[in-house]
Amino acid sequence: MKRITEYRKLFNIEADVDLSTLKTLYRNLMKEWHPDKFIEDNTQKEFAELKSKEIIEAYHFLVSISPETHANNEEIYLATTTNSGIDDLHYKNSILKITFQDGSAYEYFGVPKNIYNNLVNSANLARFARRHIYNSYVFRNVSKTTLV
Repeated sequence: MKRITEYRKLFNIEADVDLSTLKTLYRNLMKEWHPDKFIEDNTQKEFAELKSKEIIEAYHFLVSISPETHANNEEIYLATTTNSGIDDLHYKNSILKITFQDGSAYEYFGVPKNIYNNLVNSANLARFARRHIYNSYVFRNVSKTTLV
């Protein structure tokens, strides 16, 4: 959740915004911090390079957790969470990463430690996750491998 807050602060937004607004904010920030604007000042240029990388990372992250992105990928997400078993779990700093047997991986943000412990100790991981995780936390798709 800290990363979400920091990225929203960078873009000066409070909550979820539509993708077109986010894209406009991204373009304006990139115009302001593009390294080519600082050709004569190497220190400022290096800072602008770091800042532009941060802006790019933040933009891609915010797009990935956007409700519009989720709506566009809802069918795939539902197919994965209902038909594919859980292959692996990783939990660190309130972020739960679930890797599915179809090769998909999703990160869920703000998951309390006790929910993770209950998940690990549940008799049926998929059922517990469907009931308590999949639609309860902000999430994003972090990888998808193509099955042949």
